[in-house]
Amino acid sequence: MNLTVVILAAGQGTRMRSARPKVLHEVGGRPMVGHVLDAARSLSPQRIRLVVGHGAEEVRDRVGAPDVELVEQEEQLGTGHAVQCAGPEFADSDWVLVLNGDVPLLRGETLRSWAEALAGSSHDLGILTTHPVDPTGYGRVLRDDQGRVTGIREEKDATPEERSIGEVFTGTLAVRGERLGPWLASLSADNAQGEYYLTDVVALAAAAGGVLAHRVPDPGEVQGVNNRRHLAAVEAAFQERTAAALMEAGVTLRDPARTAVYGKVHPATDVVVDPGCQFEGEVTLGAGAHIGPGCVLRDCAIGEGARVEANSHIEGATVGPGAAVGPFARLRSGTVLEDGSKVGNFVEVKKARLGPGVKANHLSYVGDAEVGEGANLGAGTITCNYDGHRKHTTTIGAGAFIGSAVQLVAPVSVGEGATIGAGSTITKDAPAGALTLSRAKQLTRHDWKRPEERAKEEQD
Repeated sequence: MNLTVVILAAGQGTRMRSARPKVLHEVGGRPMVGHVLDAARSLSPQRIRLVVGHGAEEVRDRVGAPDVELVEQEEQLGTGHAVQCAGPEFADSDWVLVLNGDVPLLRGETLRSWAEALAGSSHDLGILTTHPVDPTGYGRVLRDDQGRVTGIREEKDATPEERSIGEVFTGTLAVRGERLGPWLASLSADNAQGEYYLTDVVALAAAAGGVLAHRVPDPGEVQGVNNRRHLAAVEAAFQERTAAALMEAGVTLRDPARTAVYGKVHPATDVVVDPGCQFEGEVTLGAGAHIGPGCVLRDCAIGEGARVEANSHIEGATVGPGAAVGPFARLRSGTVLEDGSKVGNFVEVKKARLGPGVKANHLSYVGDAEVGEGANLGAGTITCNYDGHRKHTTTIGAGAFIGSAVQLVAPVSVGEGATIGAGSTITKDAPAGALTLSRAKQLTRHDWKRPEERAKEEQD
């Protein structure tokens, strides 16, 4: 099928009470229209045209792509006018599919099954319908006494009897390309809103040979977003759908309702996720990985059998197989933990590679560093990597032992098997296999008195 997809994304969305274009409000961490584009791409169309208006530049910046042609609707004269702006080469396509940019849960599978039905039919137009619990705000599907679709009535133009109809138009329709242009040209703005309704082509198609109506069983799949309440409902449905997909893939979610995904999670089997976790961007979870409660993972990879303990934050990092993180740890961009390494509570690591078996168990900052296999970083170890102008690297050799409360002033190297005494400030390279420490002279003043004691003596 030679298919053109037109996505309507020009509306301001005044009920959102936002300066942001409506279609850029996010569901699952992505603009709503991004989900619609994914559904459209699943059909492998010859072209995709995105009709923009309010905030056109912002929409272009967020979702512009080589396979998407942006068309601007300078005046907001209705959905029919918006589709006209996307023309006029409709006759070159077998079918033109019109989608709304604020219906982010519509599945590609639904569109594909419907497209197959259309391709095998003699109809010139097809629509998606559904039966929501509350049809308020939707155009009603009109049928004759034989059940054939005769038209769509927008709610503002509907009679009380028509408003009682439970079947509604979802805003998604498909028209044979050769028919669409002439039907659009015949539209009138003689209605309650003074706009050119795309829905008026349904009556024209019904008179010309009939309309193929395809019912979507789940109204939530075609829920449009017109206000913040709708946005919250769609977000909840997206999270429920995503949680179900993760569990189908072999992930144990201890509490699906308290697992939030704002991006994509790529799991292997037997992953366990405790309550209150949040995943953002692209996250990969290896087989048997365990993510403790309250963790935030963003654009990272967790290796097979790794454990991320409670309330840890990982962004742009790679955690190797069997590694352990947290609780209350932070891994920042560029961090790599190799097999079996451990980063414990209140440890922050940034742009550092910790080799196999490295331990940094407590209260440390490791930034811009290379740490060799089996090294141990004592509590309070700090790599002083920033001199106020540039970042510098600290290198710690395999098997080195860094005592507690050590400051490593970069650029500096600690040799293999070296030991650094607790409380040292290291400003020069420490040789392999030796003990290096820095100590100020320890003094005891026996004539020292506390301030309150001195004050009392002065009063006496």
